[in-house]
Amino acid sequence: MLDIGWTELLVIGVVALIVVGPKDLPDMFRTLGRFTARARGMAREFKQAMNDAADESGMKEAASGLKSATSTKSLGLDTLNKAADSFEKWDPAKAAKPAKKVPQNAAEAIKAGQAATPKPAWTPPAPKKVVPPHEPVRGPASRSRAALGTGPQLPPRPVKKKGR
Repeated sequence: MLDIGWTELLVIGVVALIVVGPKDLPDMFRTLGRFTARARGMAREFKQAMNDAADESGMKEAASGLKSATSTKSLGLDTLNKAADSFEKWDPAKAAKPAKKVPQNAAEAIKAGQAATPKPAWTPPAPKKVVPPHEPVRGPASRSRAALGTGPQLPPRPVKKKGR
């Protein structure tokens, strides 16, 4: 309520002892106690009056109806809560399948039916696919290939004459 700790009460008591004095201090605390008792009694009476007024107006029935209408069970959220709880308790280590036992030698592998096939020490790389060019090359190299019969057969280029 007021959130006063023991150190604050001690400071208040010392200040009250200095200001009021040792003679009148017990009378002051007695008066303060009566005042707080009256304030609590008045708050209790007010709260009781409000509860009685709510009972007479049917507010409790409306509140209970509203609580039942918005309960987690009526909305179907109870199954969602159960699923969330089971998900929080789920342990992936327990759900995982145990690993296969790896045989230590060939005899154990044969008994377990897991005889390993030997792998080759080296496998040659796959041959690269050679793609011919899309457009033939024109020039002296293409003529020589054409002359040799190894390249595409292209017609000779016309020679420009100088001087005219």
